[in-house]
Amino acid sequence: MKAYRRIILCTAFVLAGLGSARAAELAGKWKAEFDTQIGAQKYTYEFKSDAGKLTGKAAFERPDGKGEIELKEVKATKDEVSFVELLKYQDQEIRIEYTGKFTNDDELKLSRKVGDFATEELVAKRLKEK
Repeated sequence: MKAYRRIILCTAFVLAGLGSARAAELAGKWKAEFDTQIGAQKYTYEFKSDAGKLTGKAAFERPDGKGEIELKEVKATKDEVSFVELLKYQDQEIRIEYTGKFTNDDELKLSRKVGDFATEELVAKRLKEK
């Protein structure tokens, strides 16, 4: 019985470590440019990992202006990534849900669901530190 518990605990630690490894891989800056119903948009996403907890922010340039926003619900597991952007538009808050996968160490293929209005596909590429 003790051996069985050890196997379960070891497996749990390995799986937790894989999530932390992906969190560390997501950390850094990523850039994306894509077309939407309202025009071209440019985003720079920045993710940080602190003790396995992911946080993020995004700087954007859209037809209605430039800005920066904190990202919510940032997660990275195995090959998948997800996060949420809360957009303020005409006194309404629109939830933009991002889901995607690492296509390699320097590229994320993302789907962006903008409320109930639209879904957009984009690719974010890692910015190399100089």
